[in-house]
Amino acid sequence: MARGVWGPARGAPVGALTLTALAEGIRASRGQPWGPPAPGPRPQPEPEPAAGEPGRAATAPTAGGEPLSPPPPQEPAPGAPQQTPWSSWEEGALADLAVYTAACLEEAGFVGTQATALTLSSALEARGHRLEDQVLGLVRGLLAQVPHLAEGRPRRAALRVLSALALEHSRDVVSALLRCSPAPNRAATELWRSLSRNQRVNGQVLVQLLWALKGSAGTQLEALAATRALGEMLAVSGCVGATRGFYPHLLLVLVTQLHKLAWDAHPPDTPKVWAPSHRGPPHSHASCTVEALKALLTGDGGRMVVTCMEQAGGWRRLVGARTHLEGVLLLASALVAHADHHLRGLFADLLPRLRSTDDAQRLTAMAFFTGLLQSRPTARLLREEVILERLRAWQGDPEPTVRWLGLLGLGHLALNCGKVRHATTLLPALLGALSEGDPRLVDAALGALQRVLLRPRAPVRLLSVELRPRLPPLLDDARDSVRASAVGLLGTLVRRGRGGLRVGLRRPLRKLVLQSLVPLLLRLHDPSPDTAESAEWTLACCDQALPWGLLEEVGTEAHYHSPEALSRICHRLVQWYPSHVPSFLSQTQGYLRSPQSPLRLAATLLTGFLVHHSSPSHVNQDLLDSLFQDLGRLQSDPEPAVAAAARVSGQQVALLARVQPQPCGWRLLRPGRPSCLPARPPPVYADSPFQHCSLPGRWGCSGPG
Repeated sequence: MARGVWGPARGAPVGALTLTALAEGIRASRGQPWGPPAPGPRPQPEPEPAAGEPGRAATAPTAGGEPLSPPPPQEPAPGAPQQTPWSSWEEGALADLAVYTAACLEEAGFVGTQATALTLSSALEARGHRLEDQVLGLVRGLLAQVPHLAEGRPRRAALRVLSALALEHSRDVVSALLRCSPAPNRAATELWRSLSRNQRVNGQVLVQLLWALKGSAGTQLEALAATRALGEMLAVSGCVGATRGFYPHLLLVLVTQLHKLAWDAHPPDTPKVWAPSHRGPPHSHASCTVEALKALLTGDGGRMVVTCMEQAGGWRRLVGARTHLEGVLLLASALVAHADHHLRGLFADLLPRLRSTDDAQRLTAMAFFTGLLQSRPTARLLREEVILERLRAWQGDPEPTVRWLGLLGLGHLALNCGKVRHATTLLPALLGALSEGDPRLVDAALGALQRVLLRPRAPVRLLSVELRPRLPPLLDDARDSVRASAVGLLGTLVRRGRGGLRVGLRRPLRKLVLQSLVPLLLRLHDPSPDTAESAEWTLACCDQALPWGLLEEVGTEAHYHSPEALSRICHRLVQWYPSHVPSFLSQTQGYLRSPQSPLRLAATLLTGFLVHHSSPSHVNQDLLDSLFQDLGRLQSDPEPAVAAAARVSGQQVALLARVQPQPCGWRLLRPGRPSCLPARPPPVYADSPFQHCSLPGRWGCSGPG
């Protein structure tokens, strides 16, 4: 075989068994065991079969005119065992035998394949070995010779031998292929794909690869080889259909494998941040796992899932130690949206994993469980009380990641309910998480509270009371994401309660809005674009609920930083809420000490306009003295615009402090009536801080010119 019919196998073990030797072996196995010759005269060989019989190839001509003859028998040493030792020559001989037999039987179709397997079994059992004991040698021989076989019938014959072996001995074939091809090579790829195309064996092979992947936790090379093989097989069109019955299990195993790889490469307690140059834990292994996942999803009609993951950066997150669970949540969301036919199987397969002692398996299952709660039909597979009890139990876990997943699950559960139920159970857990130190927990709680407010019959009054002491501090949180979420939650709360606000109800909500007005106005200048946009939307909701008529001014201040618009806003606030002016000024004073220069500048301007439109009876002398001192310190601010604005605002404070009130008319003066006090000159600020917020400036690049 190694020479002749398909050319020499360069660098491969060479065997010279022919069909004559095969026939002799089968006949010998029927009569007496194949072993070393007994002492004494040799029995006479049987006459050669007639022409046309398969076993007449004692001197079968080859394509090159050279005959293929069996190798000369080797005399065993005295006292040697009956089974001859395994050698590279015999591996090549078995491969020659298998391929040559398959070539002769190829025209017989599936029956020929079965005959090949039977023939090989007979020949190998005749030597006293079971076939599974010889599979490794056969696979080694095929791997060595397949690259040198010509395209067409010779190569197809070799590949059919492998399929025939896998039909009865899939475990041994998979194990042998994994052992023989730990590194990627074209021959192994071709063998795996040939197994994938055979619908009679591909399901068995995939199952064996799945078990090999699950059982190779301690051997990275074997896990890598199994993952690569899965990717090669699943990439073949139609092979994913063979995963019916264990598709969810295979999906979870691959995702959990990514978690283990990320965890081993960069534990979460190390300060490792994802960068474009960092391609994940060991790149070859992680990329093979991701490609296998993509092939599994694409072959099952989930191309949109793959696309959504690519657009959202889900694959990049999946291979990061700190972002893996975010990637799992994105994958679960994409499956809910575009591949819901597997959700029931996934949900059922997840439940036992939630109590696993393996951290990677348990956390991955928790993230999938949380993400699948977005699907209402899937969430209904368990009673709401059972799911709620499980999520509440996660809130008591010492691991912040578990508490974070529980809060996300509570938010999904609230969104799926037709009306807000279990409020007495949901809200305490969500409100308690607002004081957590981990920003993920606070963000998740704020998002869940927003979902509660979006449902019919939302508890607006209850949340207004509970959020009044909790929400204002979050508007000034140092974390950008927390600030943006808190401002958005306030806007949602005002929008849901606007009907009551218009008719004078919702007193707790009205107090919360007035308490948050100054932070909202100043957050229009927040360095975080998300927070600034959220503040603009929330102020627009407040303008609709409380008829201020300041929508145009709010938009102008947000996009142009206009002093005229800010002056009109302050004038209206002083007219409508004169008793709150000291509170407005006290809140603004706190921002004069902000480390961020945009907020210091905005607070300086807001102080000047509030003081200018206020009357002396509304502001006590102590507050004016305190403001004057803080503005005096800002006059030496390293930012020139802040220092210039502080001088102008300080002049307004000094003018208000020098004005003497006239008792005869103050008590009879109504809000909105013109004051009888001497007119004070309005503050005039330089134009340089109020450049138009063009799109190039907003995105951090210079404009034209």
